[in-house]
Amino acid sequence: MNDIKKICNATNLKYLAVALMFLDQIYQMFGSMGAPIWLTMLGRLAFPIFLFLAADSFHYTHDRMAFLRRLLYMSWFMIIGNAIIGSIFHNGSIGLTNNAFSTFFITGIFICSWDLLAKGLRDNSYKELIQGIGVFLLPILSSIPVVILAGIFETPHANPIVVQIVAFILSLVPSIIMVEGGFVMVILGLLFYIFRTNRIAQIIVLAVISVIAHLFDPTGVQWMMVFAAIPMYFYNGERGSGNKNFFYIFYPAHIYLLWILASLFKMTKAVLVLSFFHA
Repeated sequence: MNDIKKICNATNLKYLAVALMFLDQIYQMFGSMGAPIWLTMLGRLAFPIFLFLAADSFHYTHDRMAFLRRLLYMSWFMIIGNAIIGSIFHNGSIGLTNNAFSTFFITGIFICSWDLLAKGLRDNSYKELIQGIGVFLLPILSSIPVVILAGIFETPHANPIVVQIVAFILSLVPSIIMVEGGFVMVILGLLFYIFRTNRIAQIIVLAVISVIAHLFDPTGVQWMMVFAAIPMYFYNGERGSGNKNFFYIFYPAHIYLLWILASLFKMTKAVLVLSFFHA
């Protein structure tokens, strides 16, 4: 047990999550072409591990605002990259919407809100309580224009070009409904932060949310994220010596590489089928 804990620092857990995420993305991109489902079963562990480590990072970072800005900039990069790559390379009915940075950013916003509210209550400071409520409401209120305009643009008279332009602009505004993994992942990240000093409580939170995920989708595999509790349990709290910029480079690179490969594979397969029937 002690030997396992020695190697379970933040860097090694991040590399483990990266490997699991890579397997998951192979299934997401190539699932319709026969990629085995066990890839995404293993991949379900990736997001909780990342959120677990992010919660730790938000606590120990020396410059929280710089951390949030970096996540926001990378979220914008993914939105623009998704629009460009997705318009050039097509992967059937699957849309290119991957953007884990948006989830980490919104999670960070709620963490800041929690700290302001906690400090306001502790110090009896109305100013910090109001700030905390304002920060909490920010990503929720920013979702309102998205919901309203989505309803308007569903009308048959809506101009498709205008719809695409407005949708793209709105996607750049961080909101609770525009995050990868959904609101539940933001809640999971926030709870990991709140219970960061109690590992067992963090594992219980993960187990409860995994059960809820199974209840909402009994045929899905999202519940398998509960097994992320294993590396979480062995986490030794040490940072490790990895490159902190690795994830920021690897994440978009592997998403776009796999997407392009899947698109080319489908294109080649379609050409071969057409050639066969015209032979």
